[in-house]
Amino acid sequence: MAYDKIIVIHSRLDRCLDYVQNDGKTDLGNAVDYICDPVKAGFQTAINCTLDKSFLQMQETKRRWDKHGGILGYHIIHSYAPGEVTPEQAHEAGVEFARRLLGDKYEAVVCTHTDRDHLHCHIVFNSVSFMDGRKYRSDFKSYFHDLRDTSNAVSQEYGFSVIDSNGQGKHYSEWNAERNGKTTVRDLIRHDIDAALTGSLTYDMFLETLRRHGYSVKRGPNVKHTAVRPSGGQRFVRLDSLGDGYTEADLMQRLNEQRHEPGPTTPVFSAQKRYTVRRRPRRYPPVKRGSFRALYLYYLYLLSPRKKRPQKVSFETRAEIRRVKLYRQQFMLLQKYRVDTKAELDMLSDALSNEMQIIVDRRKELYALRREQPSEPLNADIDALTAQLRPLRRELRLCGKIAEYAPRMLRQVQESNSPSTENHAPDKARERRHSLWR
Repeated sequence: MAYDKIIVIHSRLDRCLDYVQNDGKTDLGNAVDYICDPVKAGFQTAINCTLDKSFLQMQETKRRWDKHGGILGYHIIHSYAPGEVTPEQAHEAGVEFARRLLGDKYEAVVCTHTDRDHLHCHIVFNSVSFMDGRKYRSDFKSYFHDLRDTSNAVSQEYGFSVIDSNGQGKHYSEWNAERNGKTTVRDLIRHDIDAALTGSLTYDMFLETLRRHGYSVKRGPNVKHTAVRPSGGQRFVRLDSLGDGYTEADLMQRLNEQRHEPGPTTPVFSAQKRYTVRRRPRRYPPVKRGSFRALYLYYLYLLSPRKKRPQKVSFETRAEIRRVKLYRQQFMLLQKYRVDTKAELDMLSDALSNEMQIIVDRRKELYALRREQPSEPLNADIDALTAQLRPLRRELRLCGKIAEYAPRMLRQVQESNSPSTENHAPDKARERRHSLWR
């Protein structure tokens, strides 16, 4: 299974290339350096450029087509399930994926990192095509129909497992349940739709049957796609997302066919328990073990006013309760940008700094214009830019606090899980926590 995450590079391309080639740097030039770090990268390949001059060649392309601003490049993390591929296979498939996705239009660097249990490829490529000067556009549609489909096609050819989304996003738990032969929520919905169809003569009768069995139906002149939500379900599911045979046209065709064919007339709905209504909805989605977000969640749990805790909490940890509000703010920032490692935190800090600098430079220009010719519109524009700076400054300060506090939090968690306590963390878990700062 190949999982892809794409990161937009707004800051300097050279530093992002360094970031992917060298662990101590942060944006596009940094990205190239980080992914090509010999300690991490077991394999390196340049596409439409050379490894040692990749950034210079990307910059030359931007100068040639006079496109220097906006999005400078993209950073794709192409990951594989642990134990599914060898390092050689991972790199070969990653290079093939990059070639198909980018064609002969964009300069790119592909590096496969072998320093973790899960093999993954880093792909950094120029946003500007050296062939025609067009910029690569990344949006929801391009992700699912270009990047995701290309990734799945390459994985299938190499014999790897894939997440088949049929143009729709699919949660990992659903994909994993299907892979292991377990019943999913969508399977149960399809079962109930089949049962409702069996006892119906018209499409309206079919929908009414679903309603009688606890389903909510979203359909009407102002509804583009018919969707249903089972009793206890948290969200509506579009009929056309259930696969072949479940679009409105398919269902009407099935109704038409069964009117002319004898068959069972009694619908049989699933009798098994299908949905569990949580007393309190989960506040946060699952996070990766050994990540910043996991550390903060566990630390906030230790500071929570629970009567029972899994182990003895040290006095130093309990004294941290006064900072709970700040820690929650830091966690929400990590959650917002999905930051899990120090390298990603550094990249976020750099991106925020660069965005602030752009706004500050623009505000300086407006200040100069106002000195020459004062006007209310200029004052309004300056105030708007100042308002944009406030949340960025706040988030940048939080990044600094995370870098300051996280090592101490990690140390206190390790002390709470020390071997002297009965419920201490296993060695592998402690090693994962240490990996945050590698």
